[in-house]
Amino acid sequence: MSCMRCRVTGRVQGVFFRQSTRERARALGLVGHALNRSDGSVEVLACGPDAALAELREWLGEGPRMAVVSDLDCQPAEAPEPVPADFTTG
Repeated sequence: MSCMRCRVTGRVQGVFFRQSTRERARALGLVGHALNRSDGSVEVLACGPDAALAELREWLGEGPRMAVVSDLDCQPAEAPEPVPADFTTG
């Protein structure tokens, strides 16, 4: 199982970014989380097949309709222990 951790900045809080990310990730069969950070960014940890991770990463660059993504930084990550059973919004 591959994992990535992304930091999404811009207008990404208060625009249903986490909930939309959860829906997209679940549809792709990914597990992990999307969390609001105190600096106004959203942190996304996603684990699953490489092709699904690539598709989520592409989507994160746009986000939901009301979002304005100014920067997306994704890095490979270690799978958490225990591996999440679902994708949550914390």
